[in-house]
Amino acid sequence: MSNTIDVNQLLAQMRSMATQAQQKPNLGESMPTGQADFASLLKNSIETVNSAQQHAGGLAQAFQAGDSKVDLNEVMVSLQKASISFQAMSQVRNKLVSAYQEVMSMPM
Repeated sequence: MSNTIDVNQLLAQMRSMATQAQQKPNLGESMPTGQADFASLLKNSIETVNSAQQHAGGLAQAFQAGDSKVDLNEVMVSLQKASISFQAMSQVRNKLVSAYQEVMSMPM
């Protein structure tokens, strides 16, 4: 495990994720073969958030135990990534609940 964080690599990942988030699928087209459905995407996202939280927790415990291989900067960045991913997932959940309530309140 490396004690340094490559800032350029982190920025490249953030730019890549921002580009992916800005791309909007054409709703008139059907889903390409092999593309995951919404439930699978949601499940994978939840698993990713869980994995990030477990990784951050493990690093924090290792640092608290005095492991010399774990750097404080790495722990803090990992904890912030886990926190941000959890907050984003919470916002997605809130939007889904809101959309569900709106659909259910529509007259038939």
